[in-house]
Amino acid sequence: MSVLQFWYEFASTYSYPAAMRVEEAPARYGVSISWQPFLLGPIFKGHGWDTSPFNLHADKGRYMWRDLERICAGLDLPPMRRPDPFPQNPLKAARIALSLPDGQARSQFSKAVYAAEFAWLLPIDDDNVLRDILIGLSLPADELIATSQVETTKQALKSQVATAQNLGIFGAPAFVASDGELFWGNDRLDDALKWQARL
Repeated sequence: MSVLQFWYEFASTYSYPAAMRVEEAPARYGVSISWQPFLLGPIFKGHGWDTSPFNLHADKGRYMWRDLERICAGLDLPPMRRPDPFPQNPLKAARIALSLPDGQARSQFSKAVYAAEFAWLLPIDDDNVLRDILIGLSLPADELIATSQVETTKQALKSQVATAQNLGIFGAPAFVASDGELFWGNDRLDDALKWQARL
């Protein structure tokens, strides 16, 4: 089965609905999904931004929140809610996700983090929130939280960000086909899947 890379950031609003529906891909297109967590903060800093562009441009931000309410309603997801602060700090969750094997464990953890953040307004940088998510998934919570503070894990996430930059990724969600073709945005998921299915 061919593989489409799904690059996502936990503070990325549009990555939430993409994460919740991307696993329909194998049944619909015969395409396998590789979950690739990364950070947008270092990429945004390269553009001179110190926060989300949805905070920098008020009209764009208002549109985004309303747009996501419509999208989530259409997908029968819990209503999209704005966390405070926004964006949340995704660092620890991203390190944990990257420490998990690419596959079911990583995808289930990632979806649970998105639900906690955008449906239940829980702080995803809080050890207790992350511990509850991990325990709920029968994953070794204390071990994974401790691993998120180890230097090798920190370096692995930095390398992941560098890989994203080398692929030309500038936002999330992003989808990278096996031939290097890049698709950006939740609304490009089906296009990316169709492209990968032809390869």
